[in-house]
Amino acid sequence: MSSPIAAPTDAARALVRHLPHDDGLLHRLFELSLGAKAVFAAIEAMAGAALIFVPNAALHRGMIWLTHAELIEDPSDPLVRRILAAASHIDAGSQQFYALYLLTHGLVKLAVVTLLARGVAFAYPLALAVFGGFVVYQMHRWQISGSPAMLALSALDAVVIALTWREWRLAGAGKLRHGSRRA
Repeated sequence: MSSPIAAPTDAARALVRHLPHDDGLLHRLFELSLGAKAVFAAIEAMAGAALIFVPNAALHRGMIWLTHAELIEDPSDPLVRRILAAASHIDAGSQQFYALYLLTHGLVKLAVVTLLARGVAFAYPLALAVFGGFVVYQMHRWQISGSPAMLALSALDAVVIALTWREWRLAGAGKLRHGSRRA
């Protein structure tokens, strides 16, 4: 009796081939940037999942509770005022949008980062496209909101894009070998 799970074909093996890695400084920076992206992606996904299940009124009460002590200490704190003002504009429909956006954005990043960390060949061009798309969207949001967070996220994505390009280019040229010391 044959197994219901067929052996991978040559085409499937080529699609999911693993690239060799470099042990140099820039490769380590690449791995650290993937770790940072994974942490941020996990936080995003968890926040999105939480927003799905937290009622809108509870979200507003939570923001007030989180900022209450700071407002007692400094009633004119601009950061707290900005947080409360932003929270007051989140209606149930907006909350659903943010929940789905954060959840899908986080899960997509986690999937891409996982594939990159495993050295899967097709993950490199996929990551360049996905992270490039994130930069375009984040810069659009920055133009609208002026949020420094969008600039910071875009800068991190730009570093990851550059390091991913380098890893992919070196691997494609056959310049990466286990145990090499490139920087």
